[in-house]
Amino acid sequence: MAFATVFVLVFLISLCKSDDQLTPAKPLYPGDMLISDGGVFALGFFSPTKSNATLYVGIWYHKIPNRTVVWVANRDNPITAPSSAMLFISNSSDLVLSESGGHTLWEARNNITTGGSGATVVLLNSGNLVLRSPNHTILWQSFDHLTDTILPGMKLLLKYNGQVAQRIVSWKGHDDPSTGNFSLSGDPNSDLQVFLWHGTSPYWRSGAWNGALVFATYQSNTSSVTYQTIINKGNEIYMMYSVSDDSPSMRLTLDYTGTLRRLIWNSNLFAWSVLFSTAAYTCERYASCGPFGYCDAAEAFPTCKCLDGFKPNGLNISRGCVRKEQMKCSYGDSFLTLPGMKTPDKFLYIRNRSLDECMEECRHNCSCTAYAYANLSSASMMGDTSRCLVWMGELIDLAKVSGDGENLYLRLPSPTAVKKETDVVKIALPVVASLLILTCICLRSKEIQNKIMVQYLSASNELGAEEVDFPFIAFEDVVTATNNFSSYNMLGKGGFGKVYKGILEGGKEVAVKRLSKGSGQGIEEFRNEVVLIARLQHRNLVKLVGCCIREDEKLLIYEYLPNKSLDAFLFDATRKTVLDWPNRSKIVKGVARGLLYLHQDSRLTIIHRDLKAGNILLDAEMSPKISDFGMARIFGGNQQQANTTRVVGTYGYMSPEYAMEGVFSVKSDIYSFGILLLEIISGFRISSPHLIMGFPNLIAYSWSLWKDGNARDLVDSSVVESCPLHEVLRCIHIALLCIQDHPDDRPLMSSVVFMLENNTAPLPQPKQPIFFVHKKRATEYARENMENSVNGVSITALEGR
Repeated sequence: MAFATVFVLVFLISLCKSDDQLTPAKPLYPGDMLISDGGVFALGFFSPTKSNATLYVGIWYHKIPNRTVVWVANRDNPITAPSSAMLFISNSSDLVLSESGGHTLWEARNNITTGGSGATVVLLNSGNLVLRSPNHTILWQSFDHLTDTILPGMKLLLKYNGQVAQRIVSWKGHDDPSTGNFSLSGDPNSDLQVFLWHGTSPYWRSGAWNGALVFATYQSNTSSVTYQTIINKGNEIYMMYSVSDDSPSMRLTLDYTGTLRRLIWNSNLFAWSVLFSTAAYTCERYASCGPFGYCDAAEAFPTCKCLDGFKPNGLNISRGCVRKEQMKCSYGDSFLTLPGMKTPDKFLYIRNRSLDECMEECRHNCSCTAYAYANLSSASMMGDTSRCLVWMGELIDLAKVSGDGENLYLRLPSPTAVKKETDVVKIALPVVASLLILTCICLRSKEIQNKIMVQYLSASNELGAEEVDFPFIAFEDVVTATNNFSSYNMLGKGGFGKVYKGILEGGKEVAVKRLSKGSGQGIEEFRNEVVLIARLQHRNLVKLVGCCIREDEKLLIYEYLPNKSLDAFLFDATRKTVLDWPNRSKIVKGVARGLLYLHQDSRLTIIHRDLKAGNILLDAEMSPKISDFGMARIFGGNQQQANTTRVVGTYGYMSPEYAMEGVFSVKSDIYSFGILLLEIISGFRISSPHLIMGFPNLIAYSWSLWKDGNARDLVDSSVVESCPLHEVLRCIHIALLCIQDHPDDRPLMSSVVFMLENNTAPLPQPKQPIFFVHKKRATEYARENMENSVNGVSITALEGR
């Protein structure tokens, strides 16, 4: 009897024994766990809420009482039918998560065809989940697919071949693992710093790397050492964290509030202790102290201050600082050493210079305001022995830090130059006073004109009570700049009027939009466009240089963009070859970032309402800028959508709910973006069905190819042979998600940007968009209300454009 009892106990223990491996014959079900060999980590199904209505597959610390999840597989595609959920290895050696009916929610694909069947999945003590072949070749590993946490031994690939490669992305909420609004990645413009992003806007910045390859931090309470290592292999740069042997558990996590924390487990307190955190104070956030202001983080309560030689620009120091004495660009200008500084952003990196040579680089350029120098002897394996940084113009995002700052050399006017300036003022003052009397007479008429324009524009519904500095330009100056609106200066024309190239005094090139008296863009649209663009600042939005009103003349003066609009290239067989895939991808991502700024990252929530290829302008580098804000609308407070009986815009780009019911929201712009994305990929206009035989429009054609697995046939023939096919197919997938019939089925712009910039992020499956495909009534309605415009056909339910 005793023997039988022992046998039963041994049998039960063998059933309960944790396993660190998954095999094709042994799937994982809810309630099961994989536990690493040393018991450090566990993988299984979990619910972040108490309801257990949805499940996720994740990895967490097994021995820490409060579950701390460090990786989630299906973060954007939760399990809604837990009883049928299963994690298994497929016949093709893929790791697959499915639920009822075999519906795949997530999969880790085996990208190596060799090795045959018999793959296994093992959870390592490092927290790495590895899919490997029978000969132990790694087919896939979770350490290459980061979520919101970096563990010791993980690589964060900051740059690969000059491009941002990887990023960690926060959860959306405390109990919502889906893709959040904050991310951490390398700087897209340099190899020297790391950015924390809110959407696509900078939220926090690390400061430029000073050349040290390893940063070590000693923890006296645990006797452990934490290492941060920067590895530069030429074509790839990555960052790793590691800890000394027998150290407590450590992690680097970006939470849903946008705070990046380095945490270590305190077994005495049974809690995570914070070793480091970002943006703990408002002034530590990106550029929060304005130009030439800095965050004094060395103080107990960090505050914004002005650099030496500067004073606050008004009562609110967040507007930045201005010089007490203006620079005169004298060779005798001095450089003030500011120790312990986080260097500013937007620097120019000059290689292989000594400290003296770096100073001379700055001294000989009148635009240079500061420089910094570091010896890179520890990094000389890359052939570079120094790091000279210089700054032109304003200095932004500075901080005074304790411990790991460096010297910043700030340019100040020489004392002799200031004295000479004072003497000159004493001599010149009487002369200037005489000239002012004459000048005031000449300026009086312009002053009156400016007052009229202020009153005119202040009536805008979009302005509200906020004051805006309107950039006014005199009508006479515009006439001179355009050579009296010469036909030789005309860049294009449309239903709104004509656009002329102009050169203002000082040589600045501009584009002048002269609205015709019969233009559909009336007084409200003109006011709207001036007010909105004057308040918006983003590199993917067109910049308004000025405006002018004189009697019936209404003029908008923009920055000049030499490559005109996207449609001039995209739909011209002789010019579309300029749009190779790298340029098309840059345009897609740039437009997406511009829309994200309008919808979420600016101070306002703005719906463009007329996004199309003709309203995407291209600069000399083919970078896109969204233009034409005459139809844009602002949402205030918690407003999510609005209705209008005045449906305006371009048919084909309009979402179904806007075209038929006058309902518009941010999801209306996302629909337009999806159409634009299909046009950029295919080279076809949405409004040119005769180019696609057998299909009523580009939407139907795209869906048919996608459904049948022939999406490659949609790609423009001029790029199909040279483009990365997986990237283009992903863009088609994203476009179909954006043009879903119901607004709730379309992703937000923050999700679109994330999907475009993260090629490994899983994508939900689109539904067939049928509104403009099968409903003849909608097509007939459109045909009854079409009229030609410069960029296609415009719907004119009540008023055309």
